Amino acid sequence: MSSPFVFMDVRTTDVGASRRFYTELFGWQVADLPVPMFTGETGPWGALTQLAEDDARQPQWIPYAPVADLDAAVAKAVGLGATVTRERVDLPQGSVTVIEDPVHATLALWEAHD
Repeated sequence: MSSPFVFMDVRTTDVGASRRFYTELFGWQVADLPVPMFTGETGPWGALTQLAEDDARQPQWIPYAPVADLDAAVAKAVGLGATVTRERVDLPQGSVTVIEDPVHATLALWEAHD
């Protein structure tokens, strides 16, 4: 089975330390785009995102799962017990909503724009 995720985001309190750790551990390449992004043969596949000092969340990896209809997927997830932790954000490449499942695991739902 191929990965069900289209992107990964590491939310960190120290982007530089996280960047050094993953490049030294795995040899991953990082490009300095608007935010530092892990890159591979097909382009960026993950980002290093700085957590704000007042953000109560712990550093974590967040996978992005593709959906055909973001609003419908969010409604279904909420109906199944999820909580929206970051409302819909519309970006040039697509739209994303971050949820926590019923046991508090974080997941980003991603609708790509054509």
